[in-house]
Amino acid sequence: MSTVTERITSATPGRRTARRSRWWAEVGWKYPVAAVILVYAMFPLLYIVSASVNPRGSLAGSSALFSAVSADNYAALAETRFWTWMLNTLYVGGVAAIGAVLMGAAAAYAFSRFRFAGRRAGLTSLLIIQMFPQTVAFVAVFLLLLALGEVVPALGINSRLALICVYLGGALGANTFLMYGFFNSIPIELDESAKIDGASHAQIFWRIIMPLVTPVLAVVALLAFISAFGDFILAKIVLTSEDNWTLAVGMYQWVSNQLTSRWGIFAAGSVLASIPVLVLFLSLQRYIVGGLTAGSVKG
Repeated sequence: MSTVTERITSATPGRRTARRSRWWAEVGWKYPVAAVILVYAMFPLLYIVSASVNPRGSLAGSSALFSAVSADNYAALAETRFWTWMLNTLYVGGVAAIGAVLMGAAAAYAFSRFRFAGRRAGLTSLLIIQMFPQTVAFVAVFLLLLALGEVVPALGINSRLALICVYLGGALGANTFLMYGFFNSIPIELDESAKIDGASHAQIFWRIIMPLVTPVLAVVALLAFISAFGDFILAKIVLTSEDNWTLAVGMYQWVSNQLTSRWGIFAAGSVLASIPVLVLFLSLQRYIVGGLTAGSVKG
């Protein structure tokens, strides 16, 4: 009896070592990797927040995080056109997001539910067009807006409406494909039963399909808003007046001159500018995973 007990006792440390080795091989290694990734992701955020509260107004003084804390940079924003640029950005981004959702949903519904000549060619064309970034055509966009401005001033250079139209012109391809897969995952029997009850295509689209595709609508709205919110090249080309600038264009002027750079105010503005995107992301978070993955169930 004592011999068996000794064998079990001597084997216990070996089993524990094997379990620990198996745990580190399967799960344990993920924790240090996650810690490294977290530090890598959080350091730039801490650095920009530290620069925003540094009264020296220089990034060189932010090497020691939070060595000096002051609200001077945030107070200095009130003396600039920051809040005007913020309102312009929210207006342009919000309208562009709503327009991208409506255009993408209408196109995806047509490609998903109707069978017409040129349907496959249209889908292929959208797939090819979305491969090229919109900034490739900025020269053509500039010349087009110059010509349109002579006929319709509201769609010419230095018009926020013109900038929104430019964003909407490049938002159809990717959004249509993202929504197209999601629309295909909705049984067509719902449409047929509604038609039997006398519903029109408009009623089916607004009352049946749109409530069911809310996740992908939220994802498209979020992506379109972020794209318009952070755009610099097209906004810089289209908007020439300081009163119509967006945040990306306006804040760039603070750091464009190396001799007169105002990095402290720039950092403070960046922190405040991230709040609307963060709030929108958190409010739509429950839709994001479903909106990005459900469309791949049925193509």
